[in-house]
Amino acid sequence: MEYSEKYLRLGEKVDPDAFVICKYKITTDLDIKLAAAAIATEQSTGTWTGLSTLNDEIFEKYSGFVTDIQGNVATIAYPADDFSLDIGGVPQILSVISGNLFGLEAIRGVRLEDVFFPQSMLREFKGPKFGIQGMRDILKRPEKPLVGTIVKPKIGLPPKGMADYIYEAGMGGLTNGKDDETLSNQKFCPLEDRVVAIAEAIDRVKAETGHRMMHAINVSTNGEKIVEVAERAQDLGASELMVDVITCGFAAVQALAEDPSIKLPIHVHRTMHGAITRNKDMGVAMVVFAKLVRMCGGDALHVGTFGVGKMKGSPTEDLANQEACVGPELPYKQTMPVCSGGMHPALIEPLVKITGTDVQIQAGGGVAGHPGGVRGGAKAMAQAVDAAFLNIPFSEYSKDHKELREAMMKWK
Repeated sequence: MEYSEKYLRLGEKVDPDAFVICKYKITTDLDIKLAAAAIATEQSTGTWTGLSTLNDEIFEKYSGFVTDIQGNVATIAYPADDFSLDIGGVPQILSVISGNLFGLEAIRGVRLEDVFFPQSMLREFKGPKFGIQGMRDILKRPEKPLVGTIVKPKIGLPPKGMADYIYEAGMGGLTNGKDDETLSNQKFCPLEDRVVAIAEAIDRVKAETGHRMMHAINVSTNGEKIVEVAERAQDLGASELMVDVITCGFAAVQALAEDPSIKLPIHVHRTMHGAITRNKDMGVAMVVFAKLVRMCGGDALHVGTFGVGKMKGSPTEDLANQEACVGPELPYKQTMPVCSGGMHPALIEPLVKITGTDVQIQAGGGVAGHPGGVRGGAKAMAQAVDAAFLNIPFSEYSKDHKELREAMMKWK
């Protein structure tokens, strides 16, 4: 690449409000400086050969360049003027910071580890409408972790079966329910019928006990339909919406969050993220997606189970995801971190020690698989959260709480 070395400006300080700054972990047989420069070249003004159309003015204004290399991690700064938010938005952002670079022949592996946006760009996004505090206000749950379930089996139940499940979960003390990622509008469980049945079940729980609950209806669909589907679900009584962000796109979350007609929290599922985030040498780290979800307006986001659930992950990376949801780097309301994937009551004690209490903990099989059925599993989850919140060891608390004791005997 004739222009590669021109994109090296190691040690140069950049204005954090004039550049998007990315960190890439690189695996290469080349000198890492040349490999990093190749990324800056490809993702901004250059290509594999010299260009008669690339003059000095364009180069200086719009070229990304490598500012630092530590081991196999390179920092690359892209001018904010390279990005278009009014039409391009997050799709265009991702095309720049995580686009063609993965196909470069000179690089055996590259992973976008983190990204930092200038305030001038962050101001163009609105963030969550509700976030942690808004969801707590709706549920009248000011301090304890939110505790929920995913209806299981994930597909197959009719609307009445879904509603019966949510009623039992609510009567057992859960604050949240949600559709699973593969449930949409199949013939066995039409979306409109499901929304109505679940809304009625939630109303029954409140009428009988005063307990408040919300359920996230999966409105994931084609881009041109998602606001219409969400409006219909809302009109029929939905209390929360769910979007599969990787399959639908970040723009789908933003469209719902910024549409004035949508007045419900948005629960963001990250299904398929592992295809992009799991390989430590190739792809994009989940923390990047977490930042984008919060920017686009997700009120709750799956962040992992901090090494205690069934899903592949590590406490270090999941803590970074959590920080992206709640930390001060982004100037928005805090997104609720959701811990889901192989969770059950016995895992809540070690989980809360890592996460603290500003989390939503969800279990599917860990509720429906309980010996006491859905209500028994819900009670066990609620008891586990109470014990963790009060910092009472489960071994002690379970002595007086049968459902938690049964869960620990089955799964611990």
